[in-house]
Amino acid sequence: MKKIIVIISAVALILGIGFFLFKNEPQIINFPPQGKTIVAFGDSLVEGVGATAGNDFVSLLSQKIGEPIVNMGIAGNTTVDGLARVSAVKAQDPKIVLLLLGGNDFLRKIPLAETFKNLEEIILKLQAEGAVIVLLGVRGGILTDQYDTYFEKLAGKRGTFYVPNVLDGLITHSEFMDDGIHPNNLGYQKIAEKVFPVLKKALGK
Repeated sequence: MKKIIVIISAVALILGIGFFLFKNEPQIINFPPQGKTIVAFGDSLVEGVGATAGNDFVSLLSQKIGEPIVNMGIAGNTTVDGLARVSAVKAQDPKIVLLLLGGNDFLRKIPLAETFKNLEEIILKLQAEGAVIVLLGVRGGILTDQYDTYFEKLAGKRGTFYVPNVLDGLITHSEFMDDGIHPNNLGYQKIAEKVFPVLKKALGK
């Protein structure tokens, strides 16, 4: 009898450990990826404003993974602009979309709820086409970050990979910045280093 109790206890312990380890593992929608291209979709940070040619984080990531990445960043884009361009992204038959929008929404004082509603809609539209989404967070505020928990919750709710605030550790360090908003070559290199391990996971490597 004691032996049976010990076995039952051991099984319960193993199951409990397994639950603890995996309960917070998000289910990534459309993983593993099946499309043809990798697309970086967003604003000036995706476009690479502040970097010299070939030193934006998208180009650096492309070099790291040994695959082309279609850069669909347009400076000044808000999440509303992003919604209007989703069809152009879908036309690329993306297997992975690196999504980075929201910074211009903050600068233009677009309501937080509207920003994240738009982001969610963009994600859903791209997932409907089979894309795996890598959501890249940005800071929403100077003294406090209004966006942080919203990005994290959105990633969990919609089953995306997630990289928190890509500008963390850069904004207040002039050696990494071209101006008050955009990184320089060194800054974009730091962003690429943050995104690379997550992109690698998204590729199933």
